[in-house]
Amino acid sequence: MAARPLVERQPNERLQALINEAGCSNVGLARRVNMSGVEHGLDLRYDKTSVSRWLRGQKPRGLTPVIIAEVLGHKLGRAVSVEEIGMSNNRQQQASGIGLTFAPALTGAIEQACELWRSDAGGQNLHAGSTVAVSALLGPSRDWLITDLDSTVTRVGGQRIGRADIELMTKATCHLADLDHRFGSGHVRTIAVHYLNSVVSCLLKGSYQERAGRRLYAAAARLTELVGYMAVDSGKPGQAQRYYIQALRLAQAAGDRGYGGYVLAAGMSRVAPSLGYPREVAQLARAAREGTRGHATLTTQACLYAAEARGYALLGDNQACSLAVGRAVEALEQADPANEPEWIAHFDGAYLADQLAHCYIDLNRPEPAVRKAEEALSGHPEYRVRRRAIDLLLMATAQILARELDAGCDTAKQAVRLIVHLRSNLSVEYLKIFRYQLRKFGQEAAVRHEFEAWLEKTEAGALLNAD
Repeated sequence: MAARPLVERQPNERLQALINEAGCSNVGLARRVNMSGVEHGLDLRYDKTSVSRWLRGQKPRGLTPVIIAEVLGHKLGRAVSVEEIGMSNNRQQQASGIGLTFAPALTGAIEQACELWRSDAGGQNLHAGSTVAVSALLGPSRDWLITDLDSTVTRVGGQRIGRADIELMTKATCHLADLDHRFGSGHVRTIAVHYLNSVVSCLLKGSYQERAGRRLYAAAARLTELVGYMAVDSGKPGQAQRYYIQALRLAQAAGDRGYGGYVLAAGMSRVAPSLGYPREVAQLARAAREGTRGHATLTTQACLYAAEARGYALLGDNQACSLAVGRAVEALEQADPANEPEWIAHFDGAYLADQLAHCYIDLNRPEPAVRKAEEALSGHPEYRVRRRAIDLLLMATAQILARELDAGCDTAKQAVRLIVHLRSNLSVEYLKIFRYQLRKFGQEAAVRHEFEAWLEKTEAGALLNAD
């Protein structure tokens, strides 16, 4: 059997050039990589000899190439990809770090966002495993807290961007949000991603003056946050986190600390449990409150307190949850809708009631959970089909916890009649939670079997069986 020929390694000139540009020594790079590895939950022990081997063409295993790119990116003040450091082994490795950085410089922020949109539109698997490191949750919130607003966003190069371009993006976002409410993200997420990739990326790389630039980044942040929620509704929490991080950075470029706090509390903190970090929910909400001090309207404050309350409820902390709930209710009661930004208009009494119903279910307090779910349902308009389905399932689950099995099954059937017209993974997950609670009542097998038999005949039953 012939011996396999040795493959001669080529010097990694790309890595050498970036190290030189960053003004980093081999010892310094190794130390920074080891320190960053700790944030990723890794025990790395590289030294200057390791860096020398990388420069001779050796490619380290695992997440190390991504970490090297992140370290050099922080030194350079811009996004650096695995491909740029000459270490891309395959698409999955290259994708692992896309969108997870809160870029310090505006040029890097544009590249980070556009790379995320481009990769997503191209079908790159950005949600393999559905998890990200805890540093990808807490790191961006820390960076947002300590980073000053961009001093200027004026840009020269590319097409001239004006008011009409920004208004078009704003209206497109409104229409996409309306479709999402009515039909679920499965019907519209692909359209929204391609709009970001084909239209918004070109706008960000165009020419604009200060005022137009701030409005442009604000509009881009809104749509990016919406697509993050669509990823949640599509069962892709890891992908949602990437969109939320980029929405947070775009809000920073817009000079809107209030919206940045909203992204942290309504986006990143809500997706944390799905990523395996329930303890970080309240922490992220508190960071949002701290970072918006003096910048948040009363309705925004209510939203942030509600997010914090949900975090405490997940931990079973009844006292802390009640305190946050009281502050949320008080803030919303004092708010004047006429003085609120458009992006927080959806957070009304019905939406707050929805959040409180979640809290009471997590705290195993079914009676107030039923009342709040009913209040939420009565306040949500008919076109918010997904939210009404979720509220019905919240109420049904609370009724089961209160041992009102017949009422719970009847309420759940109302929800299922809405779900069959949606493409919403989120709604299906709430239905699974209801069924899980129903199965706990083995002594009431007849009620459970009747509901399951009815469900099996619906399109929702087929969805559950296919999962």
